[in-house]
Amino acid sequence: MDLPVNYNRPLMMHIDLNSCFAIIEQQANPLIRHKPVAIAAYDTPRGAVIASSYEAKAKGIKLGLNVRDARLIDKNVIVLMPDPPKYRDAHKRFKKVLLNYTNEIRPKSIDEFEIDFSGSHAVQRDISLTDIGYQIKQDIKREIGSYVTVNIGIGPNRFLAKTAAGLHKPDGLDVINGDNLLEIYKRLELIDLCGINTRYQARLNVAGIHTPLDFLGAKAEYLQKQVFKSRVGLDWYLRLRGYEVDSRIFARKSYGHQYALGDKTTDRQKLSRLLMKLCEKTGRRLRANGYSAVGIHLWLNFANRQYWAKGKNTKSEMYATGDIYLQAQKLLNQAIIPTKVTNIGVTVFGLQTCSPEQQELFSGSRLDKKALARAADIVNDKYGEFTLVPATMAGMQDIILDRIAFGSIKNN
Repeated sequence: MDLPVNYNRPLMMHIDLNSCFAIIEQQANPLIRHKPVAIAAYDTPRGAVIASSYEAKAKGIKLGLNVRDARLIDKNVIVLMPDPPKYRDAHKRFKKVLLNYTNEIRPKSIDEFEIDFSGSHAVQRDISLTDIGYQIKQDIKREIGSYVTVNIGIGPNRFLAKTAAGLHKPDGLDVINGDNLLEIYKRLELIDLCGINTRYQARLNVAGIHTPLDFLGAKAEYLQKQVFKSRVGLDWYLRLRGYEVDSRIFARKSYGHQYALGDKTTDRQKLSRLLMKLCEKTGRRLRANGYSAVGIHLWLNFANRQYWAKGKNTKSEMYATGDIYLQAQKLLNQAIIPTKVTNIGVTVFGLQTCSPEQQELFSGSRLDKKALARAADIVNDKYGEFTLVPATMAGMQDIILDRIAFGSIKNN
């Protein structure tokens, strides 16, 4: 195979909201604009920074730093804990803007979208996708706020659109097409390419590929049979040239939640209460998406850096929070706890769609657990998360705080 680069009109767009959590906080509070802001999982000294404003990044306050070290860099840094409802509202407004142009949008995370304009009437012969990009920037400012900026990348495939979106941050808009592809690759390092981590970079280096231009010049057969030893090599050959290989949407395989304990403990009763809340959060997401599950996995991390994990296939369907908790508690009862637990997580798998649904013997009666779970979810949807909860969770409003999941935004 010897393909030229793709010279077709670029109709893929990638948009990401700059420093998402921090810039939304700055939009909400004008007093912290143009100042270093760090969003941390906890505002205690050991709390990890999960996002920072561009002003904070310029000082070296970046992802993964703890609050104590951030304040050593700049004693005036403004440290805030996450406000997930605020970020979800911004995400919804973000999506609303994009739906004015096409229905072919895919959220990649809380702050990123892919947009396919190939079938959109918004792109006319006299209106370029670049023009639309600048219009979207203005629409976002009107819908979310004047302080909010986004980066936009345009390309013939998803990979090049995302690459273009990262060229000039913040507030950039760039296009990569067949005409400027070589020039763009000359300016980049391998590690700048989305999907190339240090492990892949090392593999490419061993194969004599040290730059994106080397990567582009490698033959398809060499990448597939020698470098990656799989179909992945052919995908990279096509991806680098602007051909689409990343459009497949993978089905959800599991739902879960985890929690880093602020008050580390070996007390199984405390762990059981935490586990109940994790099961409730997991169950809410499971039910909201129309699934039940027949598998469960529980894991614990300890202060001595060891961990314990166990999973099993259940003999019965899990749908209600109580069903999930019963199975999770059975696993917790088997756990060996050598020292204080620092992290706990539960995941359900073996998903089964609930529609069409077989009629159960006790449907409509007080023994109908599915109906009860759905009714509780309706109450919590209307009046706020954890308005109606099992008795085990009483008094836990401020434990296991609401968080935004990184990565997929299928259901946050």
